[in-house]
Amino acid sequence: MILALMVFGAQAQIDRTTAPKPGPPPEIRLGQPQTFELKNGLKVLVVADRKLPRVSIQLTLDNPPVMEGEKAGTANLTASLLGNGSRNIPKDAYIEEVDFMGASINFGAQSASARSLTKYFPRVLELLADAAINPHFSGEDFETEKTRLLTFIQTQEKDVAAVADRLQDALAYGTQHPYGEFITQESVSAVTLADVEQFYRDNFVPANAYLVVIGDVDFQEVEQLVTKYFTPWTRAVPPSYTYSRPPDVQYPQINFVDMPNAVQSEIRAIQLADLKMSDPEYLASILANRIFGGGFQGRLNRNLREDNGYAYYAYSNLGNDKYAPAAFTALTSVRNSVTDSAVVQILKELDSIVLPTISREELDNAKAEYTGSFVMALEKPETIARYALNIETENLPADFYATYLERLNAVGLEAVQQAAEKYFHPGKTRIVIAGKGSEVIPGLEKISYKGKTIPIRYFDKQAREVEKPEDNATLPAGTTLQSVIEGYFEAIGGRETIDAVETLSLVYTGTAMGSEIRMVELRTPDKFAQHTYMNDALMMGVIANGEELFMKQAGNKMPLPAAMQQDLKKVMGTFPEKQILSDPGAHLAGIEKVGGKDAYRINVPGDVVQASYFYDVDTGLKLKEAVAVSINGQTNTQEVLYTDYREIEGISFPGKRTGSIGPELVESQLLEVKINEGVSDSDFE
Repeated sequence: MILALMVFGAQAQIDRTTAPKPGPPPEIRLGQPQTFELKNGLKVLVVADRKLPRVSIQLTLDNPPVMEGEKAGTANLTASLLGNGSRNIPKDAYIEEVDFMGASINFGAQSASARSLTKYFPRVLELLADAAINPHFSGEDFETEKTRLLTFIQTQEKDVAAVADRLQDALAYGTQHPYGEFITQESVSAVTLADVEQFYRDNFVPANAYLVVIGDVDFQEVEQLVTKYFTPWTRAVPPSYTYSRPPDVQYPQINFVDMPNAVQSEIRAIQLADLKMSDPEYLASILANRIFGGGFQGRLNRNLREDNGYAYYAYSNLGNDKYAPAAFTALTSVRNSVTDSAVVQILKELDSIVLPTISREELDNAKAEYTGSFVMALEKPETIARYALNIETENLPADFYATYLERLNAVGLEAVQQAAEKYFHPGKTRIVIAGKGSEVIPGLEKISYKGKTIPIRYFDKQAREVEKPEDNATLPAGTTLQSVIEGYFEAIGGRETIDAVETLSLVYTGTAMGSEIRMVELRTPDKFAQHTYMNDALMMGVIANGEELFMKQAGNKMPLPAAMQQDLKKVMGTFPEKQILSDPGAHLAGIEKVGGKDAYRINVPGDVVQASYFYDVDTGLKLKEAVAVSINGQTNTQEVLYTDYREIEGISFPGKRTGSIGPELVESQLLEVKINEGVSDSDFE
């Protein structure tokens, strides 16, 4: 009690009516890099940092952007093949030695990095140099990585956020610009191993290369080792490319791509911005973006998340680029029903930020946030490496970061307002939306800006302009949720046969990530269990036993959130359609295409889990299930296709399920079905 009174008394002496004055910016002490250059053009920066016995290595090739054209994906494949050993060391031996040292070595198409303890630094540097200069591109690895990339592209086609991101760049820059082109199944299929080898020879060269070494090292030792291991890197200059500046749109417009599976709309507002780090107004511009939407307290997030409850997040980014126009982008993900309202609010905030509305409080808060993140970032060796490299590659003064906070805090309100006016242009905003057209287009068509209706242009997933998507096919007279589900029961065996099922055990098996994946599904009228095995080892289980619903992993039980439990209970039982019939929120949403077939779509809403079921209009069979789970502002959508139905004991079951596990698309075959046997209460513990 005495301690509590002391604390209370101390608090009472503080004058809370006046905000405390900010203290002086902290003194920034950055290690100055020592430098040298090899005859082949490789520039080396060394920063000693002896706080910990570790070393960080970063190799960056500061080349202009590369246009890959009809073979887009070559760079991705080059990145995935680099680091798989070298012409001197087999892949397995290379990886094993790196792992033994507890080190890491990673490659990009035009970069490489490594981290290790100080005592292993000489060997790790040698291994990195060997793989970079003498790569081993094997045909077997090429085919493996190519298949993996093709599978990833296939899964991305159904990812609403991925499609929106692709379109925003493709439409803003044009598909004939390196920043606007994207990889497709066709372009990757056209890539050969010879293309990868040529890409490497053309672009992985030392002319524009920088090697940054930071950590517990001695400059003379680094100079000696780098000279020894990187001198064999043949001197060469990468190809030179020039591209015309992509044009901005001349008026606000909506560019829409129809994603019938979308449960939320992905919104991107994008404008081009000619901003470089060396520009005088660089600091003022990033402060303006921070105030608009660069952080949790930005105007955009406060509007869409806090004031209106449209989204879990909303933020913006103002990029910088010395080779081409950068982009200012505002993005969010919102419910279908408020897509039009969110667009209106984004334009409203853009209109507001270019007016003299920025307050001193907003500017001070933005500066404080940048100061905190800047100081914290200095604890990471990678940050110091990036700063040293930026000074070299972005034409920055040597003290750019040493005086960063001093200059940041000196930026005035007028300069920030002028930067907002220069880089944010509400009247030239391209709004890219990926969403479910049948639910959001009617609202979008009513949006106006300064008295004029905003035009909508429609595109497919490949950024090709198309006609406005048609509404769902009209439902036949008398078609209801009940009739669709009863038709499904009739198609798989009849209602009487279905009602006789008390327990059900299904086993499906497939291959993913080079391993056998087996899924065991157990169902009763009020219990459910699904166990996923990889090579006979249990990966994960989801169990509902009537009282609780939990995930089981590595022997640990983890209860699922209460809202998720309530949603999942709606679609359990021996056949989830029985539960759907009794759900007052379930409804028949229309007819959509699934694999070229017309299918009735039934939606089952929920607070966390939204499920959709699709039934063949002609046969009544279930063709697909789609489930979207929204947690902490992130929505994850999974789809499963059902084909090759087989009759077992009078009931037809899908002989094949096709869905994704991580980035891989997996086809699982029906291995075993047990009806009214093989299921006990112990299976749900």
